[in-house]
Amino acid sequence: MRSVLADHQTSKAGRPRLWAAGLSAFAAVLVIMVLVVLLVRGGDRYEVDPRRVEVARPSPAAAATALATFVSGVETRDAAVLTSLAPDEDEGAKEVLAGVAANAASLELSDVSARYVDQVGTVATDGTWAAVAELGWRVAGDAAPSRADVVVRFAPDAEGVGVVGFGGAGAGRVPLWLRGELSVARAPGVLVMVDGAWDEAVAVVRRVTRGTAVVRRVLPAWRAPVVVEVPASSADLDEALGAAAGTYAGIAAVTASAGGSSDGDAPVHVFVNPEVTAGLSRAGAQVVMSHELVHVATDAARGGIEPWLVEGFADYVALRDTALPDRTILGRAIAAARAEGVPTSLPEAARFDTRADALQARYEEAWLACRIIAEKLGERALVAAYNDVRAGTPVASALAGRGMAERALLKAWRWRLTQLVAETKG
Repeated sequence: MRSVLADHQTSKAGRPRLWAAGLSAFAAVLVIMVLVVLLVRGGDRYEVDPRRVEVARPSPAAAATALATFVSGVETRDAAVLTSLAPDEDEGAKEVLAGVAANAASLELSDVSARYVDQVGTVATDGTWAAVAELGWRVAGDAAPSRADVVVRFAPDAEGVGVVGFGGAGAGRVPLWLRGELSVARAPGVLVMVDGAWDEAVAVVRRVTRGTAVVRRVLPAWRAPVVVEVPASSADLDEALGAAAGTYAGIAAVTASAGGSSDGDAPVHVFVNPEVTAGLSRAGAQVVMSHELVHVATDAARGGIEPWLVEGFADYVALRDTALPDRTILGRAIAAARAEGVPTSLPEAARFDTRADALQARYEEAWLACRIIAEKLGERALVAAYNDVRAGTPVASALAGRGMAERALLKAWRWRLTQLVAETKG
């Protein structure tokens, strides 16, 4: 507006300048008239109400006190202490917090801590607000605590600030033990927690027990304990892992850090997607679990290994003693090779993204590569090469050290895929 008036003021006629001045005078008179009307109308006097308007504000100090009470309640497994944090009328919050007390006992939670970090978002009209808290916890079987940033939702109550739930606000993880009472089942060296029926927890324990035996046929020295978490849905799985919505929608299970750290001592758990595994046969679900246990046994969640070798080795161990023919195990890989041509290289890391196209075909291709290594060099050489890579040796060097050039592996792998495509035509 200011630039437009300036342009008019430079015109020769000079009318815009007069118009602008006239407008200013008119506006001044109008303001005076309005003020007179407001102050004198009806002969009454109008005064501004001096009362303060109360606006809901977050209280970090009160939230920190609530978190300290939360930690105390978890450590003592005291449902009364935890449910006292819920606002009086919030039965849902009371149920969740009572479930946390039950989980603290069944999971033998220890090393629990909670530190207020910062507010997330704004205060809602009902006075609720959220903040990130750094939580620490350790479940039975873990050698060290897990740590994660968790969103805690607060609300004002008669005694200060209450806790109404966990998660939301688009940030942080929601550890499974914060979702209300879980079904927990055990076996020697195995702990399974399920956000669902106890029968499912028992079934998963049996799957882990069978899978442990499968892994030890190839890795006999492995004895580490196993912790498995089964959320209620794939969406809950994303939240348990602090991942974007939909990240693990098509993944049957994943082995990952239980908290937000991948440090050397951070606990690693197996996380199961119930929506995917529910559609698998009993044998299929068993292969999935055995595959994930290989990752646990080889500490694969720490990263640093070529994905085709990590996933191929896990499938090699999980499928080692099955009676399935190659054309069945490699069904999707054969279909992809028929449609797109036999790949010219082993699958790259990007092809193993959880949302990548034809992901299952990439897993099958990786299995075939490891199967070929075992056939040509022997299973011990495959395990030794895998361990060399884990220790930092490049894949090509690890294979060469065991007697196989990487180009020879690629040639044999492509030839096998080509043969399978030819055999299954029509």
